[in-house]
Amino acid sequence: MKLTGAISGRRSRRGILLHCLRQLQHSRSRPPGEVVDVIRRDGGVIIDGFLKPSALAELHRQLEPVLDQTRCGDDAYFAGTKTRRADGLFGRLDLMPDIALHPLYYGAAKKILQKPVPIWAGDDRVEIVPDIQVGVTQAIQIQPGQGDQRLHRDDSSFLWRHPDYGREGRVQIMVAVSDFSEENGGTLVIPGSHLWDDERGPRREEAVSTCMRAGSALIWIGSTYHGGGDNSSDAARTGLTMAFDLACLRQEENQFLSIPRDKLLGLSEEIQRLLGWGSGENLMGYVERDGQMVDAHVLLEKRSRPAHRALTEGRTRERPHVSLQGSLPLNRPRGGCRTREDSHR
Repeated sequence: MKLTGAISGRRSRRGILLHCLRQLQHSRSRPPGEVVDVIRRDGGVIIDGFLKPSALAELHRQLEPVLDQTRCGDDAYFAGTKTRRADGLFGRLDLMPDIALHPLYYGAAKKILQKPVPIWAGDDRVEIVPDIQVGVTQAIQIQPGQGDQRLHRDDSSFLWRHPDYGREGRVQIMVAVSDFSEENGGTLVIPGSHLWDDERGPRREEAVSTCMRAGSALIWIGSTYHGGGDNSSDAARTGLTMAFDLACLRQEENQFLSIPRDKLLGLSEEIQRLLGWGSGENLMGYVERDGQMVDAHVLLEKRSRPAHRALTEGRTRERPHVSLQGSLPLNRPRGGCRTREDSHR
């Protein structure tokens, strides 16, 4: 693995010796595990050249009219009054699926978030591999004169506890649509802060600015302290962010209400499920059909499969090492309508 940068010391504008995030050169042959190793050690990593030049140009074309129609915010405390924020991006940008399914980001998110959880169902002990989902999407344009944002952990939305929960709830990405620098408000990050407990608060002098060229991306986890930087330049800084979360958590941005249905139906089934239109092995988000708990994706299918098969078909193909038949009541009658087999369990 060739690093284009490494953890090293440098002086900030305040004269403080800081540690910088590692940069990895994008390569189609690079396994996501290498990205994960750096994130687990440092809390985040920069992928140089995340988007091809042609994809970056197309992102500019699609995003510019969206931001031009978006006014700056009213929230001086956190979101900024000289910052434009546009959400619901899967309904507005055709490039969003390409960003979400990028092998390095999507692969890293699955490796970090899909940590199996062993559970008991009667006398059966099984492992549940949690699903992941899109938790938030946002284009962020920091205008000149915007001050820096309060440093925070994104998993605070879930009231996450560190290190008590022993796992991550979010993996986030920030794609640089324009160059990111210390002067124009490049995302502030405190490397190593993902290892802190909840008693230690972040200090501005501990944060480093994300410096990366347009088309590169910062990937970090929900427990890493970060925030938007102050833009003291004469030009706007534009980035696009989204997050993958554990699917058992409520979405920070309501994807069901943010994406027009006609747009939703035009997306692939994989993306539809990542937006929340599915039910995992732990039945989160199911719907009832004909007395059965079935996968919510049947609501988007033109010709649904039989209701009693909808939840299990396809799920075991995705994860053949997990078998829940006979363990969780996926297809069994509920309440007092028990089968003879059920009565002897």
